[in-house]
Formats: sequence, structure tokens, C-alpha cells
Amino acid sequence: MQLGVFIPIGNNGWLISTTSPQYKPSFDLNNAVVRKAETYGFDFALSMIKLHGFGGPSGFWDYNLESFTLMAGLAAVTSRIQLFATCAVLTMPPPVTARMAVTIDSISHGRFGVNIISGWQRREYAQMGIWPGAEHYRRRYDYCGEYVSIMKQLWETGRSDHKGDFFQMDDCRCLPTPIARIPIISAGQSDAGTRYAAQHADYNFCSSFGVNTPAAVKDSVARLVKATAEIGRSCGALVSTMVIADETDAAAMAKWEHYKAGTDQEAIGWRDAQAEDDPTRDPLAGPNKRKTFGMQTMPTQGGVLVGSYANVARMLDEVSEVPGVQGVMLTFDDFLIGMEQFGTRIQPLMRSRNEMPRAA
Repeated sequence: MQLGVFIPIGNNGWLISTTSPQYKPSFDLNNAVVRKAETYGFDFALSMIKLHGFGGPSGFWDYNLESFTLMAGLAAVTSRIQLFATCAVLTMPPPVTARMAVTIDSISHGRFGVNIISGWQRREYAQMGIWPGAEHYRRRYDYCGEYVSIMKQLWETGRSDHKGDFFQMDDCRCLPTPIARIPIISAGQSDAGTRYAAQHADYNFCSSFGVNTPAAVKDSVARLVKATAEIGRSCGALVSTMVIADETDAAAMAKWEHYKAGTDQEAIGWRDAQAEDDPTRDPLAGPNKRKTFGMQTMPTQGGVLVGSYANVARMLDEVSEVPGVQGVMLTFDDFLIGMEQFGTRIQPLMRSRNEMPRAA
């Protein structure tokens, strides 16, 4: 099973709480996290892009670095791990993103990929005067499909004459072409998002939900498996989940209860009000999935595994057994401590990371 880390490019990571570890993002912090990931054999590191936080007493995600420039810096100081930056498609023309990706591909000697997000939070873009209106929700994956098609043309041939509903290229050029093939990641879990991923992406993030429910992601992954089979492509599922671990289940659960006691309901309310703009009723779409899994008031963006090192390892092995899962992307309550715990205490216990393939 592939292993990745969702690095803390925004303040306070992925816990929407006033009692969780409080910190601001910096290059030094993210460098330390990715260096640990490389040391412990992680396969990839990914940074999101967030342009407007959720506020509240915790100021959740009010402080954020920029994804491409951060990953360019990390590409220069790492040697093995694959690095993914996130592109908010409404903020940059596809040829500019394609050229930036080629540049980081050169810095990293072929270790770079791009995560495509379609834009669900209106306020991120309205603050800059670039929100295209509510119609974007209906056609955002069509927009992303054209966007990715143009980038792939430029990476493969150095030019594009794409003519579509959203973009018109006129002998557009992008040279040099990449050293290595640049993989695409997406994160759609609705029917529309899954179909887009199956058609255009190499990997798709399928968020887990609930506490200690590793199999809860199976329906989302099954959608992806079905869609890729129908199209005849390969797109692997990467499960995103938080890890809160300690020597014993009781010690880990005590931390989780402490974080829940400080849940920033104001920030969560602001996030959910933004999500309500999207009119889709798909139960796995962004505005609905937390309701679907009963997590509206919990201080996380998705699922969390809480327990002893041995039990977290066991639950991650259960995730690996879901048909279609190719890897996990981890977040932690405290990234530096969490990475150390994972590398020295959890990963050595995981069958999915340590079993050698049997000879034929």
C-alpha cells in the first residue's frame, strides 16, 4: 500500500479546535515533515491550496502558504519522495499551471504531480472577483476535464490547439516537456466527480469518515472502481484519514476527547454555510458527505483513527484490504510527533507495508 502525508500548509492542520496543537504554517515546518516522510519511506507528500479560511476562535485555515512555490522549495531539498502541488483551476490558466509543473518536474528530477480541485468554496474566489457564478457547480468537472486535457497535450507534445466550451488555445506552446510523466490527482466523490477522476486522473482521494471505521470508505472506492472499469482506464483510490495514536487506546482517546472539547463550532458553521451553496443532493458530494456520515459537529474534515500504535496499524491494514485502494494519505494531530510515532511505532506493525511478495 502506498503511503502519503497531507502536509500542514494551513494553520492547525486538520483539527478544527481550540484545544488541539496550535501552529502557523512555514517552510521549515513542512520541510521537517517531508524529510521525516522521506526517512520513513513514504511514497508521496501533497499540499493543498486554501485561499480563505473558516475563521472562528481558532482562526482555522486563515493562515496558508501557496502550494506550487512550497513544493518547488521542497523539491530542491528532497531526493526520493514524490511531491504533489494543488491547483485551484479558477485561479490560473492551464498553460501557466503546465509550465509551473514542468519547472518543478525539472527541480525534482521527475518527482512531481498535480492535484486538481474544481472549487467548492465560493468565498475563496469571490474575494478576488473571479467567482464565475452558481453555474460553475453544475459544470465544474467539465471545466476540469478541459483544463487537464490541455495540460496533458502540452506535456506530451509541447503544444495545444484545444477548442472547447471553456478554453480556446491558439498554437499554445510549452517547452521543454517534462522529464517524467506528471501524474494527476483529483478528489471527487460524487457521481460527477468520480466520473471525471475515472476519465482524467491517475489517483482519486476518497475521504474516510467516522471514528475508527476503516471500512467506511468502501462505497466511495467502489464507485471509482466501477467508473474506471466502464471507461477502461486505471485510477487508484487513495484514502485520506487522520491518525491520533499513543501507547494505549485510552491515552489516544483522551487526546481525541480533549480536542473535541475545543471544537470550533463557529468555524465549522462557516464552512458548512459555504458548502450549502452547492445544489447537488449526491450523498457523497462535498456539501453532503459530512451529513451522510453524521460528522457535522466533529472537529475534523474527514475520518480519524484513534488508538494504540498496534490498533492504528491494524485499522490501516483494514483500509488496504478494501478493493481498489492503492494507498492512504495521512494527517496527524501533531505532525512532527505523529510522523515520528508512525515511522517508528506504527508502520513496522503494518502488514500492508511490510509483507514481502511471495515468489511465483
